[in-house]
Amino acid sequence: MGRNSSPPRLDGNANENGKNNTINNTSDNNSDQGSYSIRDRFPLKRNPGHTRDRTKHSSLLDRPLVRTRPRFNRKGLLPFPFRGIYLFYFLIFFSVFAFAVASVVMQSSITAMLFRQGGERGWRRSVREGLMFGSSLKFIPVGISRLLAEGGGLDRMRSTDRIGVRGPRLALILGRMKKDPRSLMLVTLVKSLQRLGYIFKIYALGNGKARSMWEHISGQILILGPEQFGHVDWSIFEGVIADSLEAKEAISSLMKEPFDAIPLIWIIQEDTLAKRLPVYREMGLEHLVSNWKSAFTRANVVVFPDFTLPMLYSMLDTGNFLVIPGSPVDMWGAESYSMTHVKHQLRKDNGFSMDDMVVLVVGSSFFYDELSWDYAVAMHTIGPLLMRYARRNDAGGPFKFIFLSGNSTDGYNDALQQVASRLGLMQGSVWHYGLDGDANGVLLMADIVLYGSSQEEQGFPPLILRAMTFRIPVITPDFPIMKKYVIDGTHGVFFPKHNPDALLRAFSLLISNGKLSRFAQTVASSGRLLAKNILASECITGYANLLENLLNFPSDVLLPAPVSKLQQWQWEWNLFREEIELGNSDISGDVSVVYILEEEFTKHINDMSENGTEIQDQDILTEQDLDIVTEIENFEDYERLEMEEVNERMERNPGVWEEIYRNARRSEKLKFEANERDEGELERTGQSVCIYEIYSGAGAWPFLHHGSLYRGLSLSSRARRLRSDDVDAVSRLPVLNDTYYRNLLCEAGGMFSIANRVDNIHRRPWIGFQSWQAAGRKVSLSTKAEKVLEETIQGSKADVMYFWACLDVDGGGPGTNDAFTFWSMCDMLNAGHCRTAFENAFRKMYILPSDMEALPPMPKDDGHWSALHSWVMPTTSFLEFIMFSRMFVDSLDALHANSSELNICLLGSSDLQKKHCYCRVLELLVNVWAYHSGRRMVYIDPSSGLLKEQHPVRQRKEFMWVRYFNITLLKSMDEDLAEAADDNDHPRKMWLWPLTGEVHWQGIYEREREERYRLKMEKKRKTKEKLFERMKNGYKQRSLGL
Repeated sequence: MGRNSSPPRLDGNANENGKNNTINNTSDNNSDQGSYSIRDRFPLKRNPGHTRDRTKHSSLLDRPLVRTRPRFNRKGLLPFPFRGIYLFYFLIFFSVFAFAVASVVMQSSITAMLFRQGGERGWRRSVREGLMFGSSLKFIPVGISRLLAEGGGLDRMRSTDRIGVRGPRLALILGRMKKDPRSLMLVTLVKSLQRLGYIFKIYALGNGKARSMWEHISGQILILGPEQFGHVDWSIFEGVIADSLEAKEAISSLMKEPFDAIPLIWIIQEDTLAKRLPVYREMGLEHLVSNWKSAFTRANVVVFPDFTLPMLYSMLDTGNFLVIPGSPVDMWGAESYSMTHVKHQLRKDNGFSMDDMVVLVVGSSFFYDELSWDYAVAMHTIGPLLMRYARRNDAGGPFKFIFLSGNSTDGYNDALQQVASRLGLMQGSVWHYGLDGDANGVLLMADIVLYGSSQEEQGFPPLILRAMTFRIPVITPDFPIMKKYVIDGTHGVFFPKHNPDALLRAFSLLISNGKLSRFAQTVASSGRLLAKNILASECITGYANLLENLLNFPSDVLLPAPVSKLQQWQWEWNLFREEIELGNSDISGDVSVVYILEEEFTKHINDMSENGTEIQDQDILTEQDLDIVTEIENFEDYERLEMEEVNERMERNPGVWEEIYRNARRSEKLKFEANERDEGELERTGQSVCIYEIYSGAGAWPFLHHGSLYRGLSLSSRARRLRSDDVDAVSRLPVLNDTYYRNLLCEAGGMFSIANRVDNIHRRPWIGFQSWQAAGRKVSLSTKAEKVLEETIQGSKADVMYFWACLDVDGGGPGTNDAFTFWSMCDMLNAGHCRTAFENAFRKMYILPSDMEALPPMPKDDGHWSALHSWVMPTTSFLEFIMFSRMFVDSLDALHANSSELNICLLGSSDLQKKHCYCRVLELLVNVWAYHSGRRMVYIDPSSGLLKEQHPVRQRKEFMWVRYFNITLLKSMDEDLAEAADDNDHPRKMWLWPLTGEVHWQGIYEREREERYRLKMEKKRKTKEKLFERMKNGYKQRSLGL
């Protein structure tokens, strides 16, 4: 977040006119914050750029805004006599001079009187000092927000060939599903993004009136309660969009691995928390502020609909704030208000008649509270207008000027009335209303709305939007933000800022005989049509560009269409017509999560303070406590001495010395492994199979199973479940301690760790694995299927691979993959380079010539293939598969290591896919190995437990490459690699194979046997030397007495 502020400049001579020009000529490049009428603001520090020139313009507020004075001749009052034409010229000159002096007096009086209101508040004085005349406050995105806002989108990816089978998936977390302006914005956004190709899955935190509407848009909606937050597999989505502060609890589940890398967009349209943040600081609730800040930090980008909110939430800003203008809240509010209120009744209630010409002067809604200097600056421009239409007997009709600013209780109305009386304005011609009152009613009463602020808005002023929705003609300065949306003379009337003559001309266009002209009515009607959907296109475009710059689009995902393809740029008003016509939105009595968390933290602090006092009182040791401790110690000493005396009098058989020594040595060799043997290990005793569930973070814990059939396998030492016997893969395979290789291998690294010294961890005939994602995607084994599996493999010696998670590239229904072959699906998951990478790795692994076919053929039938590492096979077959996998992944790594570019990955199109480069190929590798090694492949339905063999062996005999998957060949290749590793003959600097498991060959076995034999001989030699020394010197019995 940043703030641009340009201080006023003096002219070359630093004279009075230079100061005046500073006020009349502001920089067009700066724009103001505004468009949200909020009472609670944060203190702003003085812009450092102002301190240098502070002494030059610090008294500017106390001086009249117009300093031009006529110069008189020293010798007399006038250099010419009062006769004839000279008298006529003198009267004209005097009239102009009097008008200027009156304007100066009025502006100076209003400035001085209004600044007395609330001027003693320190931070507001600092704002006035920091934001001098002609300067502006501006929100500037920094860090990642700036990159996302200015990114190039998907233009480069769209220019390349791409294989995609599904649209990008997005999860949308709603609040209570109310029908309100926020829902209108989200519905419009979701329907527009669906037209671009995005697929939405909607979650909600509660039920509401809008549920049927959302179900019609995206299908079934899942209601999330506190117990369901951790049971959603967010990894299936390319991104998550959270709406409102109510989604804070759901976001907590996205703060844990492996979901902490999922792109998160948090849309915040309310200011509830912003109002409470200063209160938390005053109450000392720093932990509550930190709790909210951690949630804000998790979001990749926090999106606000206007430029005021990010400044109010600046206490929580970590560089991820972004503004995408566009919200129908002002149009909704104006439409709803006009359905229940009429102009003539409002005027009657406020003391105005229908014959009055009511001109409403509004300004920047940002910092409106007690910052009436914004209006005081505008008096230089508005002053002539007041003097012409609000003076006694000068106006052609009853003109009423209303200033809408500040609070209704701060005395601004009295100040304005005093100024009006002093300057001779008509009684009741100048009024003041506060923004804390019925601002909509004041707008609806007006005939003309004049935007008189000197501060340029960065966003479209909300009060102007409401006025246009009320069908009221508006007059505004020609600020860039206004010219961006409004056409001069069509939707409103412009005038050059700080130009009183231009304002008078613009005002005269809307007045005819004391009434609104036909031109004014035409402008008002056109403005209403424009205001209805004025910011819809910018909102939709902003979010579409943000998604393109933020999301990772895997290679199997279709890219969304360019936003230019959209034809509709309107809010979905037709879906909310009933709520608007009733004049209210869906307002329920639900308590905001802000107040719920505040109450919990406050209660916790109170309980801690009360308990702390009690604990302190209880912790004080008394004399009685010390006596009890002394008595216990004395009793324990007595018991110990008594037992020692009893044991000395008893006869004991110590046993054979060699057996005692052997047992002691055996106990020293047995090393207890933490969390390895507990209740789970005892339950698995006698089981024929154990399925290891691979996971990589605390976010996956709710998806793991409990029971004797399963055991967790953590890829991170810090992410292991508490009070469980989960296996720590990092301690068994140190290479996984390297984040680069852990991300590169994924679940395959966990399998390598189990295969490394497998006898120490797994002594069962069957072994299985399952990714935690199987449960998240509803393809894990049911209780019935588990029972069928256990009964099937009980006592079986068949070499079969059972699997239950199928390869499905589009995530659609059954039968969607009929047109795809195994290799085509593999290409889709690996950026179109799966066949090439597999062929090159296979060729390098077996050192095949370039003219020989190196891609193992796979059948083009409709059978299922295994996915998500969810299978069971005999332990011996598993070790054979790991032997093949280690050599294959080493060859695959060698291809990338020899590439011209460092750390290049051709198997992924997005950054996330490149980070997990080998994962998708290794996930499918078991299918190639099982098919060509002659293993039976049996699919077990995860729900019913029905068994069905896939790709029968008798049908694939002529296609199998058995010679490459022969166990004898694989063992010889493994021994060759082990010998090279043992001799430190590494083929390249970063050789992956020795890091993925055991290094063993015959030479190592012989060397270990020789070492054991040498140690045995050395021990015998030492024993003989001791006996010889004893025989030579004899054995002397130590005397037993004195």
